[in-house]
Amino acid sequence: MPLVDALGRTITYLRVSVTDRCNLRCQYCMPAEGVPGQRHDDILRYEEIERIVRAAAGLGVWKVRLTGGEPLVRKDLPSLVRLLRDVPGVREITMTTNATLLDRHAQELADAGLDRVNVSLDTLDPTQYAAITRCGNVEDALRGLEAAEAAGLTPIKVNSVVARGMNDGALVDLARLTLERPWSVRFIEWMPLNGDAAQCAEGFIPAAETRATLERSLGPLSPVEDTRAERGLGPAVYYRLPGAAGTIGFISAVSQHFCAACNRLRLTADGRLRLCLLADDEVDLRALVRAGADQAAIQRALQRAVAAKPAGHHLADHVAPAGRHMSEIGG
Repeated sequence: MPLVDALGRTITYLRVSVTDRCNLRCQYCMPAEGVPGQRHDDILRYEEIERIVRAAAGLGVWKVRLTGGEPLVRKDLPSLVRLLRDVPGVREITMTTNATLLDRHAQELADAGLDRVNVSLDTLDPTQYAAITRCGNVEDALRGLEAAEAAGLTPIKVNSVVARGMNDGALVDLARLTLERPWSVRFIEWMPLNGDAAQCAEGFIPAAETRATLERSLGPLSPVEDTRAERGLGPAVYYRLPGAAGTIGFISAVSQHFCAACNRLRLTADGRLRLCLLADDEVDLRALVRAGADQAAIQRALQRAVAAKPAGHHLADHVAPAGRHMSEIGG
């Protein structure tokens, strides 16, 4: 029986945070001092993740995305990929990463069965990158992108959170990547989490403004003909510059939300099932798994959780989640 919520949305996509730790401190993701790390024993073991994914796949979930924090700071991630690759029903395993550690792991991940990567990259300027990430080197991320392409972790998507005064002057250079590279560069509206609503409101740039900025510098953007196929049932709407090898996407989670088509759940590193990125409601699956629940019991818990999935977020009513930072959820 598929996972269908009260609004008739079928859940086919599970995002799995494998760690709450990260080697960067991006301004829109966590405070400068970082966040208190979970105890080792509180984090799901790979075998526990596999059990939950196996139960979800038995209910129709076919896409799994590994996230963090930064997933590559967790040891032996390819072993998890191999576990998930053997789960019946899982057709696609992807990962979101800042790519700064990817050059040394890309081929091993590909060999283990990872299909492709999304890379968080908010600017190509070294000074600006160091300021946004508070400690990062953009060359590390670019080497990671090259390694991912060489290992066949494609099609590559580059994700850039847009914020006024942070990287709004870097957007054109990012979009130009698509002229020569068969990548999708996606511009994402900043979403408020855990007390940063005021900062987000000050820096917020709607996707329509970002598109206008790109078109003034680069010319008209043409809609990709089969948008739904191109976006892989995801939230972005895609366009292409004339003659470009890649595409440009816009994810307008705030100004034009896509909650009515949401097909995803999120599993936090400490085993909570989060029903909506922008709502604090969570269901504890770790306790269930560690109590020895069989697959049927885990599936019943998933079905109960999905039945309670909210219709959408309430940002328009100035209600933002306060329980976790973005780095603790996995985006």
